[in-house]
Amino acid sequence: MFIKIILTVIFLAVMIYVGIYSRKQASSVDGFVLGGRSVGPWLTAFAYGTSYFSAVVFVGYAGQFGWKYGMSATWIGIGNALIGSLLAWMLLGKRTKLMTQHIESRTMPDFFGTRFGDQGLRVVASVIAFVFLIPYTAGVYKGISTLFEMGFGIPYEYCVIIMAVLTAVYVILGGYKATAMNDFVQGIIMLFGIVTIIFAVLNTQGGLSEAVAKMAALPSDSDPAANGGFADWFGPDPWNLLGVVILTSLGTWGLPQMVGKFYSISDEDAIRRGTIISTIFALVVAGGCYFLGGFGRLFGTPPTLPNGKLAFDSIVPSMLVTLPDVLIALVVLLVLSASMSTLASLVLTSSSTMTLDLIYRDKKSLPGEVEEGTIDDVVAEKIERRKVVVMRVLIVFFIVISLMIALNPPTFIAQLMGISWGALAGAFLAPFMLGLYWRGVTKASVWACFAWGVGLTVVNMLLGNPINPINCGAIAMLGGFPVVVIVSLLTPKMPEATVEKIFECYSKQ
Repeated sequence: MFIKIILTVIFLAVMIYVGIYSRKQASSVDGFVLGGRSVGPWLTAFAYGTSYFSAVVFVGYAGQFGWKYGMSATWIGIGNALIGSLLAWMLLGKRTKLMTQHIESRTMPDFFGTRFGDQGLRVVASVIAFVFLIPYTAGVYKGISTLFEMGFGIPYEYCVIIMAVLTAVYVILGGYKATAMNDFVQGIIMLFGIVTIIFAVLNTQGGLSEAVAKMAALPSDSDPAANGGFADWFGPDPWNLLGVVILTSLGTWGLPQMVGKFYSISDEDAIRRGTIISTIFALVVAGGCYFLGGFGRLFGTPPTLPNGKLAFDSIVPSMLVTLPDVLIALVVLLVLSASMSTLASLVLTSSSTMTLDLIYRDKKSLPGEVEEGTIDDVVAEKIERRKVVVMRVLIVFFIVISLMIALNPPTFIAQLMGISWGALAGAFLAPFMLGLYWRGVTKASVWACFAWGVGLTVVNMLLGNPINPINCGAIAMLGGFPVVVIVSLLTPKMPEATVEKIFECYSKQ
């Protein structure tokens, strides 16, 4: 216990110090939200990866999907690396950086409002982002507290509150730059931690080959007479496995807190290097998490909840509880690192969206246009400082709401994430990505996709989830593309001169 406490205290002290160190760079809106748009490749790549993978992946997803699909769950991590990181950086990184800087967009809702010339889109997108980031945040709290309770014996409720307070402190102090710097430290811990834990856990089963042999000997859930499915390349249920790969990999392309990393990166060369770094990070961390979770059945059946369902979120803790104290301390730091980075990204995204897109919704003009009634520098600086103060207050507000859900979680972590990612990426992914590439996207098509993504997710939830929330999220994401294309072909186009002015950013040197 002494080792665990000392390591945790040192870790948390570093996080707070970074927040204090970065506070001078967080006095303006661009500094607080985007780090001055000058964050390098290593910090951005690690910020992307650590925001992507949290206790939700390590505890919720790795446990639940490792139990369902066995060793084939590793494909989820590989998909996260190749689709969620490599392709995302290749297809979105450069174009997002150039267009958002050109149209002076600071948030994803701001992008929709300016790119499509409709401030109503900006308002609605900010509400969607704020509302559906809350269950995501609650899922992260639940995941980190489950592991923390195992490692320290502290009741779940206290764990949730402690993590919320500590995360709020360094985000409020240092903004995005503090978050990115802490993400780098946390990312190194995650890389080292996941590799060490995999070796330690497999060693308790006699090594890799022995563990694989044990998995191959397990009977199938659907057919007790059939063995080997949980050690098979594609597992016992490849189609549902594909749905999970799509949700967890493609979903990042439409999440505001993920895409926002491309807004802040310094230049195109940094994007190229960040692509490689981010992909390797995802392959090790996500691939390692799901690979580890795939052996969950070797550690006994998890307890049953009052509703009769298995407590999937307890699978990974049961795999780790027999490890030596030093490794338990490493697990706690690993999960702390993964979760605090994601929490920081979520609360910063939510507060900046509410402040910039609802409370202080400036009238936007396209590049080259002169704004009427411009204000002097002194007044502008006061307004900027006021916006930063409001964002800091809203960080507290967002955390309190998320805490209320986390203290009374309605379902499994994976289902919380399915609802959140399905609504957000279902609404935002298609119009955002197509808006970067295709001049023909119309305002009406963006409205239609908002209605599609949120509508499908909410209706499915109200009907008691007749479609599994994971699969529903995947359908919402993929279905958004034909919605945007078809509605764009049938509705009035934006003025050609306006569109050309927006897209001229790609022809500049």
